[in-house]
Amino acid sequence: MEVRRLSNYSFGGETEIGFDEAIKRVSEALKEQGFGILTEIDAKRVLKEKLGLERRPYKILGACNPHFAHRAIEIEPELGTLLPCNILVYEREDGKVVVSAMDPEAALKLVGNPAIEEIAKEVRSRIEKALEKV
Repeated sequence: MEVRRLSNYSFGGETEIGFDEAIKRVSEALKEQGFGILTEIDAKRVLKEKLGLERRPYKILGACNPHFAHRAIEIEPELGTLLPCNILVYEREDGKVVVSAMDPEAALKLVGNPAIEEIAKEVRSRIEKALEKV
């Protein structure tokens, strides 16, 4: 998948594969980069259960690399409020699947600590490599 900036706070792209396969591939590619999926929010299911709304598939994966998370929390204990890194997979109206990620560099600029910005740069690089494999 070709990865590009999607907004001031995210990057990713669209893929030709189906939704379930995209979830599988992004999870595997993140694992190769040292990330685990800590949370999985199925927004389609939650909105159906809680509000009776129908929507296309939409999942938010909470990805974490323990090595980087530990380093960052040691430097800035409050940084946990910005963790984990969210990876979004959703199906558009035209059936195309989009895979995107929160840009850790954009989010962690809020901290205002150059040591954290270096960690964010490495985290972004690894997530981008993972998304390229989807």
